[in-house]
Amino acid sequence: MNKILLIIQREYLSRVKKKSFIVMTLLTPIIIASFYGLIIYFSIEGVKGTHSKVAVVNNNKTLTEQLASTKNISYTYVNQSLEDMKASFKKTDYDYILYLPPFELSEPKGIQLLGTKQAGLSLNGRISGDVENMIRNQKLKASGIAQSDLDGLKTNVDIDNKKIGESGKEEDSSAGASTIIGTVAGILMFMFIMLYGIQVMRGVIEEKTSRIIEIMISSVKPFQLMMGKIVGIALVGLTQFILWIVLTASISTIAVTTLVGKDELKQRTSSMNIKAKDGSTINTPMTSAVDSPVLSMQKSLASLPLTKIILVFIFFFIGGYLFYSALYAAIGSAVDSETETQQFMMPVMMPLLVGYALSLSVVTNDPYGPVAFWLSMIPFTSPIAMVVRLPYGVPDWQLALSMLILVVGFVGTVWLASRIYQVGILMYGKKTSLKEMIKWFAYKN
Repeated sequence: MNKILLIIQREYLSRVKKKSFIVMTLLTPIIIASFYGLIIYFSIEGVKGTHSKVAVVNNNKTLTEQLASTKNISYTYVNQSLEDMKASFKKTDYDYILYLPPFELSEPKGIQLLGTKQAGLSLNGRISGDVENMIRNQKLKASGIAQSDLDGLKTNVDIDNKKIGESGKEEDSSAGASTIIGTVAGILMFMFIMLYGIQVMRGVIEEKTSRIIEIMISSVKPFQLMMGKIVGIALVGLTQFILWIVLTASISTIAVTTLVGKDELKQRTSSMNIKAKDGSTINTPMTSAVDSPVLSMQKSLASLPLTKIILVFIFFFIGGYLFYSALYAAIGSAVDSETETQQFMMPVMMPLLVGYALSLSVVTNDPYGPVAFWLSMIPFTSPIAMVVRLPYGVPDWQLALSMLILVVGFVGTVWLASRIYQVGILMYGKKTSLKEMIKWFAYKN
């Protein structure tokens, strides 16, 4: 046991003391925060700053309703034919031409959006929506509905998600926050397991090729060496992860304090005229509280058990890392160079990739379904699937069962890897095949 502790200490300190570890630990939260901040900023500013001028050529005599300009799109009706408009288009300041050909309101066909540049998917969708609303309004007017009633039909609905707890009480819930936290946790889990698992493999290959391993196994057993390396690098990853949590929390607190500062809850009051059966008009006020984006995000995050999520993430990171790193150590011991690892890496990586892909698609869409359940139980995929499911709420018995199966799986992979490691670590100058590795299981210690 003392020898394993010495190996763990060596592996841990040799990596933690590196300048690269210190620099990346400090910079990574800042880089990630800046990266996502820039994406959000330019997405918002890009939408705000985009304004398209559209010339509308209306050849449909039955379409008397006109498109209303919006914040991002200006519609101008021109008294020119489509051919004349296309001929003089480059001399105008319009961005696009919207052509409305003759068609029945029940079957709008042949509508075209023309321009010297390709319209983006978002712009095309907004224009399609405006045309659909225009045709719908004209249909409603033709049925005898007044314009004031049409305006009253426009209603913004904000659904407040609630969960019913085991005691029957309502609990705050947020599908958006759960999806974001689950997705981010799944991506981080995949990255961490891959990153630190490959570090174990490279460390084994480096010691093997430099022949240092021959000196080391004269005083320690191969199993002790493998476990020391695996646990040492696990502690490095855990240290880095905890520091990232502390730094990210500090940066987030400062950012939220700065953004919320003068942010107050706004009240929007509107009214809608409703005609009663007796012909009278009733004015109904509608009041809704609209939170700012920052306050809404705070409220959403406050509804999640963040402490539980972080602790469970740490457990599954350690368990998933130990599960896969044992296999990576076995691969490193069986080859003489990193280029030879490709044939063995794919069988190990595929379950992790499948778990990653399915967790971010199936699990987020149906976190309580049978596929999500089994993905969170199988130890090859449970580290990712379970942390993705957790923000939505996972029964305690499922969480405990998944943890138990992962621990049992780790013991199994360690036994499997140790049989390969103790033979492969002293094999030189021979390309190892899967058939050869299977034979090593029959070798005696």
